[in-house]
Amino acid sequence: MIDFKKFSSYSKSGPRYTSYPTAVEFSENFTQETLQEAFLRNDKRKDIPLSIYVHLPFCKSACYFCACNVIYTNSEEKKERYLGYLRKELEILKTHMDTRREVVQLHFGGGTPTYFSAKQLEEVITLIRSTFTNFASNAEVSCEIDPRHFTEDQMIVLKNGGFNRVSFGVQDFDEKVQKAINRYQSMELMQNVVGIARKHGIFSINFDLIYGLPYQDINTFEETLKKAISLKPDRFAIFNYAHVPWIKRTMANIDESTLPTPENKLKILEFTIKFLQENDYKMIGMDHFAKADDELYLASQKGELRRNFQGYTTRGFSQTIGIGLTSIGEGVDYYVQNYKDIKKYEKALDEGKLPVERGVVLDFDDILRKEVIMQLMNNSKLYFYKIEEKFLIDFKEHFAKELQALQVFVDDGILEITEEGIFANPTGSMLIRNIAMCFDAYLEKIPQEKRRFSKTI
Repeated sequence: MIDFKKFSSYSKSGPRYTSYPTAVEFSENFTQETLQEAFLRNDKRKDIPLSIYVHLPFCKSACYFCACNVIYTNSEEKKERYLGYLRKELEILKTHMDTRREVVQLHFGGGTPTYFSAKQLEEVITLIRSTFTNFASNAEVSCEIDPRHFTEDQMIVLKNGGFNRVSFGVQDFDEKVQKAINRYQSMELMQNVVGIARKHGIFSINFDLIYGLPYQDINTFEETLKKAISLKPDRFAIFNYAHVPWIKRTMANIDESTLPTPENKLKILEFTIKFLQENDYKMIGMDHFAKADDELYLASQKGELRRNFQGYTTRGFSQTIGIGLTSIGEGVDYYVQNYKDIKKYEKALDEGKLPVERGVVLDFDDILRKEVIMQLMNNSKLYFYKIEEKFLIDFKEHFAKELQALQVFVDDGILEITEEGIFANPTGSMLIRNIAMCFDAYLEKIPQEKRRFSKTI
């Protein structure tokens, strides 16, 4: 049995490690010229395929829990204008990189991608496929979907465009919680949209749920889980709500006194893991679950998972090309982010430039630590020999200080360090962000009181 009171003390500000170095280290010194050089270096790696991320940023209204980069609008003209600028961005992109390389992943995120009409979605898909012409036959092609904005016509367009996965944002079924986060969607609505996806041959459906929202407790979340599994999704992503009103102003609409304590969040998480496992969903990484025959689980068993800004993928490392407002790209040795301000985004494209706002070039130590952190985040374990063979180091010697810092987790019985490697037990997997933080060379330079990250619990 977990001592929740004891382990809730681990709740502290810390990165989610969708990247390393984290976005805090991105700098405006990273320019379009820097990106062009990075493209040239990465184009030489013919063994590394491409992953395409397209950000469609518009939403009709604010969901108070959401930390995504969004624009609230009812304007069709704004959406049409945005599509025109996506076209410009892709035209410029073709002149700076080899878009004939194999594509193994395409993801539409937002905002609300399905806030765009079926016709508009078809236009985006045509733009992408006419730019990147070499899609792998087994490419993972997915779209985030707000069930409140989803029609059969949109599903037909997605299916015809090669989409084989969808992810529905469910969050919570409890009406009191929904009211507090300004996100209303009924069980009947979810039954309808899942039925549409299944009807059109989508055999990989993910549900996003969030724990740590206002008024949640084990009893209310159990009801949400029961309703969710009755719809038979293939995967779950169970996210920890990150309350960061200093970053996202809409979160200030949430009454902090209604949020579960770190101790209660841990209880909800432990219950969720147990409940889903009892219902034949296997835990993957720190926040994903899948059926035992799902390729995500099979990849996790082989140690082949990879985590990127879209979650876990089975496709191994790929160079991510971020397209659209705020999108983040990732290469072997760089990260880059497009402008968040739409006027600056448009201005750059009007001038024939890629809309680069900031980024970072990775040195040897960054790439090494990134591999260590991602191994832990992906698999809750790390084998020393894999790092030693890839980077030609003696792990215990190189990371002597970090291994010493991990001793507190060993003493608390949630981590084991052997001659072979580092192994987190189920409780350690729940605290894997804290464990990964020991290898973050940038974090130790930021005083605790100045760390503007979400809480790890």
